[in-house]
Amino acid sequence: MGGQESGTVAVTGLGVVTPAGHDERSFWEGLCAGRSVAGQRPELAGMPVDFACAVEGIDLDAVIGGRSVWRMARFVKLALIAARQAVADAGLDPVSWDGGRVGVVLGVGVGGVSVLVDNALKLQADGPQAVSPVLVPMMIPNAAAGEVAIALKARGPSLAPATACASGATAIAVARDLLTSGQCDVVVAGGAESVLTPLVVTAFARMGALSTRTGDPGGASRPFASDRDGFVIGEGAAMLVLEREADARARGRVPRALLAGAGASTDAHHPTAPAPDGRWAQMAVEAALRDAGWSPYDVAHVNAHGTSTPLNDAMEATLIDRVYPHRPSVTAPKGVVGHTLAAAGAIEAVATVLTLEHGVIPPIANVDAPAVEFDLDCVTKEPRRQWVETAVSHSFGFGGHNVALAFRQA
Repeated sequence: MGGQESGTVAVTGLGVVTPAGHDERSFWEGLCAGRSVAGQRPELAGMPVDFACAVEGIDLDAVIGGRSVWRMARFVKLALIAARQAVADAGLDPVSWDGGRVGVVLGVGVGGVSVLVDNALKLQADGPQAVSPVLVPMMIPNAAAGEVAIALKARGPSLAPATACASGATAIAVARDLLTSGQCDVVVAGGAESVLTPLVVTAFARMGALSTRTGDPGGASRPFASDRDGFVIGEGAAMLVLEREADARARGRVPRALLAGAGASTDAHHPTAPAPDGRWAQMAVEAALRDAGWSPYDVAHVNAHGTSTPLNDAMEATLIDRVYPHRPSVTAPKGVVGHTLAAAGAIEAVATVLTLEHGVIPPIANVDAPAVEFDLDCVTKEPRRQWVETAVSHSFGFGGHNVALAFRQA
């Protein structure tokens, strides 16, 4: 990944659509409230796990407007709304920018699986003529990157990295490379996911990944708690506008934060379980620190991947304890918004930027204190006021993908 000599990368715009809020303000308020938004879902009735964190209270079609919404799966709509928010926040106008110098990097893990399932049922029930002629462009994972590029007239590289639950963070790291290498002047980057269907939720439940607290959905996601039993699936999207710092300041824009470093690695251990000792995840974190020119002691705060699963949280707690011996503060947004899969790394990057801006660390939902075997300074019960100049956001994904992003105040 690009080094410091290529120029510092600035975050100039943020956009989020999450179960906790449909824009930056409501998302931040929901995160700081520290209460899970999980609830039972009618479409999951009768399934082994019948609850999730869903994006509600927003008419996606109305917000997007126009006639093109008919060809978009839900994850694409979420991504497009978040991208528009981020570009507006950055003070940029796609009508006037040089689209050939603008890239889109949008991580997606699964894609339009709900559309695929619906059409499979139609094929079985009513034959080939019932299958939608736009099924393919609606279901493919790169549809979100393509539609965002179309809407923004972004004609630079348009990429759709798929590193499972690290996809959103991978997208941001790749975007940084596009800027530091000089291929782009602006990159809109992040992640999106929406797979709250009986098939996908049941598949995660069958592999033992989900919490089974069906009688207490709001208390089910509890990162780093001793009685955690799995994650709560969610949906959402988050996008960041990234530019070289010098370019942003030249157009009179004060960066919201700086992306100082990024690192990645692979466990090469197991399709779904992390390497227990966190050795290779540590390699990603250390790469991000080297890229930023930091020592571990420079890190004031960690935005943890914190899935609320027994294996991941134990690995990450071991990693944090070993890499950051000075015990920086730790939070984990999945306690509130659930695990949004490919969107998670981007949503947590937004949360990290907001912590740097506000000097406030949101609490981990449903946790009074971390498990006794974890020597972590977890923020619990209520937001903590803390001046944070530097922070690292961790993301890990099935397949052993590890990504760390280092942010600092502008």
